Amino acid sequence: MDENSGKKIWEGLALDIHETLNDLLVNLFRSINSIEEKAVRAGEYKDLTTNDMHVIEAVGLGEPKNMTSVARQQSVTTGTLTISMNSLVKKGYVKRERSEEDRRVVLVSLTEKGKRAYGQHKRFHDRLIREVVDGLNGQEQEILQRSLSNLMGYFQRLQDK
Repeated sequence: MDENSGKKIWEGLALDIHETLNDLLVNLFRSINSIEEKAVRAGEYKDLTTNDMHVIEAVGLGEPKNMTSVARQQSVTTGTLTISMNSLVKKGYVKRERSEEDRRVVLVSLTEKGKRAYGQHKRFHDRLIREVVDGLNGQEQEILQRSLSNLMGYFQRLQDK
């Protein structure tokens, strides 16, 4: 086999893997969004959107957070977050309160209803991860983690531009 025919075979393989990975990633993102939307709207949480759930997740179970830190975590402006937060407060998932140290600062935390929604969403993600790693050995799990970290790094660089 000469050098040029080997190169053509390699380019063909590269194109095949490129197309395969593209199809997998596009369909994976689409499927995750669709399945997550259905999981979010299960049971008593029919009034939530996936975006609502991600805001609930960002608020978290710990100490109350200020709006700026939640907005930064969500990569949105405080104004955009305020719109989501108004809806979540109205629906009873989040509560707002003024900071005792600085009355200009608004702190947000989950209500009991919000904590239950958070728990349901966490269980969804836990099942997802168990399903992804089921059947993979340690080395395969490390390769998957490294690959997804590379992908996340790429997305972060695009977002930071």
